[in-house]
Amino acid sequence: MKIIIRTFFKLLRLLLGPVVLLKEKLTRPQGIVRPQAAQQSADVQCQSLALYQYKTCPFCMKVRQEMARLSLNIQRIDAQPPGADRDTLTREGGHAKVPCLRITDTAGKSQWLYESDQIIAYLRGRFAKTQVP
Repeated sequence: MKIIIRTFFKLLRLLLGPVVLLKEKLTRPQGIVRPQAAQQSADVQCQSLALYQYKTCPFCMKVRQEMARLSLNIQRIDAQPPGADRDTLTREGGHAKVPCLRITDTAGKSQWLYESDQIIAYLRGRFAKTQVP
């Protein structure tokens, strides 16, 4: 019975995944426009950030939409398939849960921020103030 349930959900993800990704693409917000120097500064700051995500996770999509809205070039790491990225998320972050934002300071120490609302609040607090009307 367990294999039937797993197969059903795999099939469901296989069928709905492209629809979810299309919806995300069609509803992507227009990013804010910053002066070139401010955008370069934001891009440099984004180099210390990485978003661990699953492509079709609705909470990950919510964070990606906010990243687009704030015009942030944050590295995206697909942690869904088993492998090194998922192992890093579990080993260093403590959970195989997404979305997760890895924030690395200048000393190389990482902080792992889970929960889409907390990630969005962090990004807005750090980057929304540089918005130009």
